[in-house]
Amino acid sequence: MKKSLLFMAISSVLTLSACQDNDVQETQVTSKKQASSAVSSKQQSAEKIYLDLVDNYFKDQLKLNPLMATFVGNNDYNDEFGSNLTEAYLKARHELNQGYLDKLKKIDRASLPTNLQFSYDLFGYDRNMELISETYPSRWLPMNQFYNTVITMVQLGTGESAQPFKTVEDYQNWLSRLDGFIEWTQQAQERMNQGIESKVVLPRVLAEKIVPQLQAHIVANPEESIFFAPIKNIPDNFTDSQKAELTASYKKMIAEKLVPALASLKDYFKDTYIPKTRAADGWWGLPNGKAWYQHLANQHTTTKMPVDEIHEIGLSEVARILSEMDKVREQVGFKGDLKAFFAHLSSDPKYFFTERQDLVDGYMGLKDSINKELPKYFNVMPEADYIVKPVEAFREQSAAGASYQSPAVDGSRPGIFYINTYNLKAQPKWGMTTLSLHEAAPGHHFQIAIKQELKGVPQFQRFSGYTAFEEGWALYAEYLGMEMGLFKDPYQYFGKLSDEMLRAMRLVVDTGLHAKGWSREQAIQYMKDNSPMAESDITAEVERYMAIPGQALSYKIGQLKIIELRERAEKALGNKFDIKAFHDQILTTGSLPMAVMEDKIDSWIASNQ
Repeated sequence: MKKSLLFMAISSVLTLSACQDNDVQETQVTSKKQASSAVSSKQQSAEKIYLDLVDNYFKDQLKLNPLMATFVGNNDYNDEFGSNLTEAYLKARHELNQGYLDKLKKIDRASLPTNLQFSYDLFGYDRNMELISETYPSRWLPMNQFYNTVITMVQLGTGESAQPFKTVEDYQNWLSRLDGFIEWTQQAQERMNQGIESKVVLPRVLAEKIVPQLQAHIVANPEESIFFAPIKNIPDNFTDSQKAELTASYKKMIAEKLVPALASLKDYFKDTYIPKTRAADGWWGLPNGKAWYQHLANQHTTTKMPVDEIHEIGLSEVARILSEMDKVREQVGFKGDLKAFFAHLSSDPKYFFTERQDLVDGYMGLKDSINKELPKYFNVMPEADYIVKPVEAFREQSAAGASYQSPAVDGSRPGIFYINTYNLKAQPKWGMTTLSLHEAAPGHHFQIAIKQELKGVPQFQRFSGYTAFEEGWALYAEYLGMEMGLFKDPYQYFGKLSDEMLRAMRLVVDTGLHAKGWSREQAIQYMKDNSPMAESDITAEVERYMAIPGQALSYKIGQLKIIELRERAEKALGNKFDIKAFHDQILTTGSLPMAVMEDKIDSWIASNQ
């Protein structure tokens, strides 16, 4: 009896204790759920605020920059030009960047999901760099021979670029846009006059190269103008009256407005601007030029590396690559020294095509052999294809040896790998594999097309870009060609080294020109001494660096960082390292500043350890 009572008492205590424990556990679970729900709600709120913010920014940016809107596939502003030289534009641009940066700072970054934390960093980086850029007077240098608004408008006006010419409204939109462009040609002259007064002008040799570019479009017969091309390709479904009306309008626009505007701009360069250009070939010759150049170096490399450090990296890389080149010379049994080997590769007819079309066809054939290897290295590949085209005749004399244009966002136009066929002696057969890897697949075409095709990321992230990331990736693509087995031919491997040498020399020459007082001739001679490049190609390269300082630094700096991150991942993950997954990490969040990309890869490594 006593045992029973004792047992019952003990049971009651245990039962009560268990009930209390259950109550505590349920309370804890409920508290955790409530806390988790609160965190989730806070995260969802921050995510929505952030996504709305960057979406509104992208819309406002396109409204302010109608040409950009057309290039990203938004046709709402196809009739607008949107001059970037007016005081109203400069004020609106500042308010756009400062206003959105202020709004961004009110969002708690830690409350965002991981992928949007990287996006947050990217967006903030962009706005800060834009605001810093505003402090330098780039508006006084609205044109250079390598890239300018005239070239952009000519490409759009051919009907083979982003500007659509499918409907009558499309044709009318282009006429309206041309009106804005014609106003811009006068605004450019006004800004360059301000540059003359402030001693912020181009080197003479660059300004002289612009004159023939303009002259090419000053024609007596409107039908000979490249801007008449859309009329020559007018859709068959237009009525006869529509065709006649548009043809008359285009002839009138070209003859009475466009040609006179371009002639005025050409005369301005010849008579007013060129006599006032500067003797110094580098940015150091401009007021506050060295600080401006350091900013441009930071902007293009997305680092804070001092330009002197970049110069030293370049010298070291040049020495290393020269050693590798000499090994190739020995491997193929060439009897002379390396300089004689350069001369041999640059002059022997067997290394060059004699017909322009053969060069283009050669790249199209190379495309197939490279494409067969890509599935071994990539999970994600672009939906868009690419084609190979020669650089247009009007700009081939001053254009780079090759370039890439992204595909249409709506899939209506493939990517374009432009190859400059002007001087076939500047396009050796032994350089084709590495150039294709860089400009097309898996280089620029992969990275840019995949970025445009991304789903579930903010719009600005799909269309913004950083030279260090994009060019660094393209140079990494050349490096990857080694693993793909595409350089078994020692001459093609030499081509890879030759292109890598170009990027290493750029570190030396760009910083030499703009920070160390080098002359154009000194830069050209340095490149002649250290590579087999054709002199015409070297000259175009050096003048490009003179025109867009800092941009050429981004290739090698970006490549070195991507290789560093890959080696870090391989070392940390060992057998768990997956090359396809690594490439996914690099390519599937768009173009990133180096620091943001490094954070992302470190986070990926940690999650896989």
